[in-house]
Amino acid sequence: MTFSVYLPLVLGLPLALLAPRIAARGLPGPAAWTLTVTAAVAALASTWSLALLALTLLDDVPPLAALDQSPTLELPEPVPGPVALVAGLLLIAGGVRLTVDAHRRIGTNRRLRGIGEPEHDLVVADWSAPMAVAVPGAARRPGHLLVTTGILRLLSASERRVVFAHERAHLAHRHHRLTAATAASAAMNPLLIPVRTAVEFLVERWADEDAAAEVGDRGLAARAVARAALAASGAGVGPVLGIGGGAAVRRVRALTRPTPAPLRGRLTGPVLLGLAIVAVALAATEAFVDLARAWV
Repeated sequence: MTFSVYLPLVLGLPLALLAPRIAARGLPGPAAWTLTVTAAVAALASTWSLALLALTLLDDVPPLAALDQSPTLELPEPVPGPVALVAGLLLIAGGVRLTVDAHRRIGTNRRLRGIGEPEHDLVVADWSAPMAVAVPGAARRPGHLLVTTGILRLLSASERRVVFAHERAHLAHRHHRLTAATAASAAMNPLLIPVRTAVEFLVERWADEDAAAEVGDRGLAARAVARAALAASGAGVGPVLGIGGGAAVRRVRALTRPTPAPLRGRLTGPVLLGLAIVAVALAATEAFVDLARAWV
Protein backbone atom coordinates (compact mmCIF):
# COMPACT_ATOMS: atom_id res chain seq x y z
CA MET A 1 0.00 0.00 0.00
CA THR A 2 1.13 3.54 -0.65
CA PHE A 3 2.20 6.13 1.88
CA SER A 4 -1.17 7.88 1.40
CA VAL A 5 -2.80 5.42 3.80
CA TYR A 6 -0.73 6.82 6.68
CA LEU A 7 -1.22 10.53 5.97
CA PRO A 8 -4.80 10.85 7.31
CA LEU A 9 -3.53 9.61 10.67
CA VAL A 10 -1.43 12.76 11.14
CA LEU A 11 -3.28 15.40 9.08
CA GLY A 12 -5.40 16.22 12.13
CA LEU A 13 -2.30 17.76 13.71
CA PRO A 14 -2.22 20.91 11.50
CA LEU A 15 -5.91 21.44 12.27
CA ALA A 16 -5.19 21.11 15.99
CA LEU A 17 -2.46 23.75 15.69
CA LEU A 18 -4.73 26.11 13.72
CA ALA A 19 -7.80 25.76 15.93
CA PRO A 20 -6.76 27.97 18.90
CA ARG A 21 -5.68 30.80 16.57
CA ILE A 22 -8.94 30.59 14.64
CA ALA A 23 -10.98 30.61 17.86
CA ALA A 24 -9.25 33.78 19.07
CA ARG A 25 -10.40 36.10 16.27
CA GLY A 26 -13.45 36.93 14.18
CA LEU A 27 -17.06 35.84 14.42
CA PRO A 28 -17.38 32.64 16.43
CA GLY A 29 -20.28 31.07 14.50
CA PRO A 30 -18.59 30.43 11.13
CA ALA A 31 -15.40 29.33 12.88
CA ALA A 32 -17.29 26.82 15.04
CA TRP A 33 -18.99 25.28 12.02
CA THR A 34 -15.81 25.18 9.92
CA LEU A 35 -13.75 23.54 12.65
CA THR A 36 -16.51 21.03 13.43
CA VAL A 37 -16.92 19.91 9.83
CA THR A 38 -13.17 19.75 9.20
CA ALA A 39 -12.60 17.79 12.43
CA ALA A 40 -15.30 15.31 11.42
CA VAL A 41 -13.64 14.87 8.02
CA ALA A 42 -10.24 14.37 9.64
CA ALA A 43 -11.62 11.86 12.16
CA LEU A 44 -13.48 9.86 9.51
CA ALA A 45 -10.40 9.81 7.27
CA SER A 46 -8.07 8.67 10.05
CA THR A 47 -10.56 6.00 11.14
CA TRP A 48 -10.86 4.81 7.54
CA SER A 49 -7.08 4.61 7.25
CA LEU A 50 -6.88 2.51 10.41
CA ALA A 51 -9.58 0.25 9.02
CA LEU A 52 -7.70 -0.18 5.74
CA LEU A 53 -4.49 -1.01 7.59
CA ALA A 54 -6.27 -3.46 9.89
CA LEU A 55 -7.95 -5.19 6.95
CA THR A 56 -4.54 -6.18 5.59
CA LEU A 57 -4.43 -8.71 8.41
CA LEU A 58 -6.78 -10.78 6.24
CA ASP A 59 -3.80 -11.95 4.21
CA ASP A 60 -2.93 -14.16 7.18
CA VAL A 61 -6.32 -15.88 7.02
CA PRO A 62 -6.79 -19.06 4.91
CA PRO A 63 -7.01 -19.40 1.96
CA LEU A 64 -5.18 -16.10 1.38
CA ALA A 65 -2.32 -17.23 3.61
CA ALA A 66 -1.80 -20.26 1.36
CA LEU A 67 -1.67 -18.04 -1.71
CA ASP A 68 0.95 -15.91 -0.03
CA GLN A 69 3.22 -18.95 0.21
CA SER A 70 2.76 -19.96 -3.41
CA PRO A 71 6.04 -19.72 -5.38
CA THR A 72 4.18 -19.25 -8.67
CA LEU A 73 2.38 -16.07 -7.57
CA GLU A 74 3.92 -12.67 -6.99
CA LEU A 75 1.32 -11.00 -4.83
CA PRO A 76 1.83 -7.44 -3.58
CA GLU A 77 2.98 -7.31 0.01
CA PRO A 78 0.59 -5.40 2.29
CA VAL A 79 1.73 -3.43 5.31
CA PRO A 80 3.77 -5.27 7.97
CA GLY A 81 1.72 -7.40 10.32
CA PRO A 82 2.63 -5.46 13.49
CA VAL A 83 1.51 -2.20 11.84
CA ALA A 84 -1.83 -3.73 10.89
CA LEU A 85 -2.24 -5.14 14.41
CA VAL A 86 -1.55 -1.75 16.02
CA ALA A 87 -4.02 -0.13 13.62
CA GLY A 88 -6.69 -2.62 14.70
CA LEU A 89 -6.02 -1.93 18.37
CA LEU A 90 -6.18 1.83 17.81
CA LEU A 91 -9.46 1.37 15.98
CA ILE A 92 -10.91 -0.56 18.91
CA ALA A 93 -9.62 2.03 21.42
CA GLY A 94 -11.26 4.83 19.44
CA GLY A 95 -14.54 2.94 19.36
CA VAL A 96 -14.41 2.47 23.13
CA ARG A 97 -13.72 6.18 23.72
CA LEU A 98 -16.56 7.12 21.38
CA THR A 99 -18.98 4.79 23.16
CA VAL A 100 -18.01 6.12 26.59
CA ASP A 101 -18.43 9.75 25.50
CA ALA A 102 -21.80 9.08 23.86
CA HIS A 103 -23.02 7.19 26.94
CA ARG A 104 -21.96 10.03 29.21
CA ARG A 105 -23.70 12.68 27.12
CA ILE A 106 -26.91 10.70 26.73
CA GLY A 107 -26.98 9.94 30.45
CA THR A 108 -26.34 13.57 31.39
CA ASN A 109 -29.10 14.75 29.07
CA ARG A 110 -31.52 12.22 30.53
CA ARG A 111 -30.75 13.29 34.10
CA LEU A 112 -31.11 16.98 33.27
CA ARG A 113 -34.44 16.42 31.54
CA GLY A 114 -35.61 14.43 34.55
CA ILE A 115 -35.14 17.34 36.96
CA GLY A 116 -38.50 18.84 36.09
CA GLU A 117 -41.06 19.70 33.43
CA PRO A 118 -40.36 23.07 31.82
CA GLU A 119 -42.83 25.92 31.93
CA HIS A 120 -42.35 28.34 29.05
CA ASP A 121 -39.03 26.62 28.19
CA LEU A 122 -37.69 27.09 31.75
CA VAL A 123 -37.06 24.86 34.75
CA VAL A 124 -36.03 26.49 38.03
CA ALA A 125 -34.33 24.11 40.45
CA ASP A 126 -34.23 25.05 44.13
CA TRP A 127 -30.49 24.54 44.50
CA SER A 128 -27.99 26.81 46.16
CA ALA A 129 -25.31 25.98 43.57
CA PRO A 130 -25.27 28.70 40.88
CA MET A 131 -25.90 27.06 37.53
CA ALA A 132 -27.57 27.79 34.23
CA VAL A 133 -27.54 25.32 31.34
CA ALA A 134 -29.28 24.70 28.05
CA VAL A 135 -30.80 21.22 28.08
CA PRO A 136 -31.09 19.79 24.55
CA GLY A 137 -34.44 18.43 23.49
CA ALA A 138 -35.42 14.84 22.86
CA ALA A 139 -38.10 13.11 20.81
CA ARG A 140 -41.38 15.02 21.17
CA ARG A 141 -39.83 17.32 23.74
CA PRO A 142 -38.12 20.60 22.84
CA GLY A 143 -35.04 21.85 24.61
CA HIS A 144 -35.31 24.09 27.64
CA LEU A 145 -33.32 26.15 30.12
CA LEU A 146 -32.39 24.85 33.55
CA VAL A 147 -31.44 27.47 36.12
CA THR A 148 -30.99 27.27 39.87
CA THR A 149 -32.23 29.61 42.55
CA GLY A 150 -28.57 30.12 43.44
CA ILE A 151 -27.80 31.82 40.12
CA LEU A 152 -31.04 33.80 40.18
CA ARG A 153 -30.23 35.25 43.62
CA LEU A 154 -26.71 36.10 42.54
CA LEU A 155 -27.56 38.13 39.43
CA SER A 156 -29.52 41.30 38.94
CA ALA A 157 -32.60 41.35 36.71
CA SER A 158 -30.64 42.72 33.75
CA GLU A 159 -27.87 40.17 34.24
CA ARG A 160 -30.46 37.39 34.28
CA ARG A 161 -31.61 38.56 30.86
CA VAL A 162 -28.07 38.04 29.61
CA VAL A 163 -27.88 34.52 31.04
CA PHE A 164 -31.26 33.55 29.64
CA ALA A 165 -30.36 34.95 26.22
CA HIS A 166 -27.04 33.12 26.33
CA GLU A 167 -28.60 29.75 27.09
CA ARG A 168 -31.41 30.23 24.56
CA ALA A 169 -28.76 30.92 21.93
CA HIS A 170 -27.27 27.50 22.69
CA LEU A 171 -30.66 25.94 22.01
CA ALA A 172 -31.44 28.01 18.93
CA HIS A 173 -28.15 27.18 17.23
CA ARG A 174 -28.09 23.57 18.47
CA HIS A 175 -24.63 24.02 19.91
CA HIS A 176 -24.83 20.63 21.62
CA ARG A 177 -24.58 19.02 18.18
CA LEU A 178 -21.38 20.86 17.36
CA THR A 179 -19.74 20.00 20.67
CA ALA A 180 -20.91 16.38 20.43
CA ALA A 181 -19.54 16.08 16.89
CA THR A 182 -16.12 17.45 17.82
CA ALA A 183 -16.04 15.30 20.96
CA ALA A 184 -16.73 12.24 18.81
CA SER A 185 -14.00 13.31 16.39
CA ALA A 186 -11.52 13.71 19.26
CA ALA A 187 -12.52 10.32 20.64
CA MET A 188 -11.67 8.65 17.33
CA ASN A 189 -8.53 10.75 16.78
CA PRO A 190 -6.96 12.19 19.96
CA LEU A 191 -4.89 14.62 17.87
CA LEU A 192 -8.17 16.57 17.49
CA ILE A 193 -8.60 17.27 21.22
CA PRO A 194 -7.48 20.94 20.78
CA VAL A 195 -10.14 21.30 18.08
CA ARG A 196 -12.78 20.01 20.50
CA THR A 197 -11.61 22.56 23.09
CA ALA A 198 -11.68 25.38 20.52
CA VAL A 199 -15.24 24.55 19.44
CA GLU A 200 -16.41 24.39 23.05
CA PHE A 201 -14.99 27.89 23.51
CA LEU A 202 -16.45 29.15 20.23
CA VAL A 203 -20.00 28.09 21.01
CA GLU A 204 -19.74 29.95 24.32
CA ARG A 205 -18.46 33.03 22.47
CA TRP A 206 -21.27 32.63 19.93
CA ALA A 207 -23.89 32.56 22.69
CA ASP A 208 -22.19 35.53 24.39
CA GLU A 209 -22.41 37.59 21.19
CA ASP A 210 -26.07 36.68 20.71
CA ALA A 211 -26.84 37.64 24.31
CA ALA A 212 -24.98 40.94 24.00
CA ALA A 213 -26.90 41.75 20.81
CA GLU A 214 -30.23 40.93 22.45
CA VAL A 215 -29.70 43.10 25.52
CA GLY A 216 -27.92 45.78 23.50
CA ASP A 217 -25.13 46.26 26.04
CA ARG A 218 -21.78 44.48 25.69
CA GLY A 219 -20.60 45.79 29.06
CA LEU A 220 -23.63 44.29 30.80
CA ALA A 221 -23.05 40.99 29.03
CA ALA A 222 -19.40 40.98 30.14
CA ARG A 223 -20.39 41.61 33.77
CA ALA A 224 -23.00 38.86 33.72
CA VAL A 225 -20.57 36.33 32.23
CA ALA A 226 -17.89 37.28 34.74
CA ARG A 227 -20.17 37.05 37.77
CA ALA A 228 -21.75 33.76 36.69
CA ALA A 229 -18.35 32.21 35.90
CA LEU A 230 -16.81 33.33 39.20
CA ALA A 231 -19.76 32.03 41.19
CA ALA A 232 -19.73 28.69 39.38
CA SER A 233 -15.99 28.20 39.88
CA GLY A 234 -16.22 29.17 43.53
CA ALA A 235 -19.01 26.67 44.07
CA GLY A 236 -17.17 23.90 42.26
CA VAL A 237 -19.75 23.75 39.47
CA GLY A 238 -18.13 22.41 36.32
CA PRO A 239 -19.32 22.81 32.74
CA VAL A 240 -22.23 20.65 31.71
CA LEU A 241 -22.19 18.86 28.32
CA GLY A 242 -19.17 20.92 27.34
CA ILE A 243 -21.24 24.08 26.90
CA GLY A 244 -21.54 25.41 30.43
CA GLY A 245 -18.54 27.67 30.80
CA GLY A 246 -14.77 27.78 30.72
CA ALA A 247 -12.24 30.28 29.40
CA ALA A 248 -14.26 32.97 31.13
CA VAL A 249 -11.45 35.53 31.14
CA ARG A 250 -11.11 35.38 27.36
CA ARG A 251 -14.87 35.56 26.94
CA VAL A 252 -15.16 38.63 29.15
CA ARG A 253 -12.22 40.28 27.40
CA ALA A 254 -13.88 39.69 24.02
CA LEU A 255 -17.13 41.26 25.23
CA THR A 256 -15.30 44.41 26.31
CA ARG A 257 -14.21 44.92 22.70
CA PRO A 258 -16.34 45.89 19.69
CA THR A 259 -18.40 43.26 17.90
CA PRO A 260 -15.94 41.05 15.98
CA ALA A 261 -15.64 41.27 12.21
CA PRO A 262 -16.30 38.15 10.07
CA LEU A 263 -12.63 37.61 8.99
CA ARG A 264 -13.64 34.76 6.69
CA GLY A 265 -10.11 34.53 5.29
CA ARG A 266 -8.95 32.87 8.51
CA LEU A 267 -11.12 29.86 7.62
CA THR A 268 -9.34 29.20 4.33
CA GLY A 269 -6.70 27.03 6.02
CA PRO A 270 -9.14 24.51 7.58
CA VAL A 271 -11.20 24.33 4.37
CA LEU A 272 -8.14 23.58 2.23
CA LEU A 273 -6.90 21.10 4.81
CA GLY A 274 -10.25 19.32 4.76
CA LEU A 275 -10.14 19.04 0.98
CA ALA A 276 -6.58 17.70 1.15
CA ILE A 277 -7.63 15.08 3.71
CA VAL A 278 -10.47 13.92 1.45
CA ALA A 279 -8.11 13.68 -1.53
CA VAL A 280 -5.54 11.66 0.44
CA ALA A 281 -8.23 9.33 1.81
CA LEU A 282 -9.48 8.68 -1.72
CA ALA A 283 -5.93 7.90 -2.87
CA ALA A 284 -5.49 5.47 0.04
CA THR A 285 -8.78 3.79 -0.83
CA GLU A 286 -7.74 3.39 -4.44
CA ALA A 287 -4.45 1.80 -3.37
CA PHE A 288 -6.30 -0.62 -1.09
CA VAL A 289 -8.73 -1.57 -3.86
CA ASP A 290 -5.80 -2.32 -6.18
CA LEU A 291 -4.24 -4.50 -3.47
CA ALA A 292 -7.53 -6.33 -2.85
CA ARG A 293 -7.99 -7.05 -6.55
CA ALA A 294 -4.51 -8.56 -6.75
CA TRP A 295 -5.20 -10.82 -3.79
CA VAL A 296 -8.73 -11.82 -4.74
